[in-house]
Amino acid sequence: MSYAENPRLSVCIEWINLGFVERGRTPREIIEKSIRHHLAILSLSNTVIVLEDLGVDRSRIAVHNWVQKADLQPADGESSDRVAVDQKVIRVNDEQCWLYAAVDPETNRILHSRLFPTYTIPIARGFLTELAEKHDVEDALFLVGDADDLIGALRREDYSYLVEQHGFRNSVEHVFREVEHQISSFSNCFSHVDPPTAEAWLQAHTVWWNHA
Repeated sequence: MSYAENPRLSVCIEWINLGFVERGRTPREIIEKSIRHHLAILSLSNTVIVLEDLGVDRSRIAVHNWVQKADLQPADGESSDRVAVDQKVIRVNDEQCWLYAAVDPETNRILHSRLFPTYTIPIARGFLTELAEKHDVEDALFLVGDADDLIGALRREDYSYLVEQHGFRNSVEHVFREVEHQISSFSNCFSHVDPPTAEAWLQAHTVWWNHA
């Protein structure tokens, strides 16, 4: 399936705030399309090719800056009965980082995600604290795999949890597979950037994922 045929690109784009656009060099609809395509399925280089097909000459840096300046952040205020949580190692340049994610398995929406330089019980507790500050998960049943740091954090935070490898927890694995696919496709996405920049892209991708 080509990018033009991908049904997930035919979605409402009102969630992209273009308040940062000050000059009229590039039409707003072109900027919106670029951000949406890059977060969905295209590398920066391929997004530039799409713009060229539309008669617009912009660089990869321009597209990257549009995504960063849009400062897309996932919405707060969800209430979930079950929350699937996990962590996964990914590479940013030549460094290993750990992506923590919490997903509502009934809606497949990403509730919270963060990048950390390592994985420990204190880091996992901090991640759960941030999650609880954003969403109503106090009475939720947490679904977790064999991640000792998350299990330890859930115990210390006194959350109800269930260790399972399949079932509802597959939702968070699906999210990780999607992120890994994006990273492996974007040879220039997590190269030559620092972890905060990579995390900004992941937060923006989360917003797209939850609206797609």
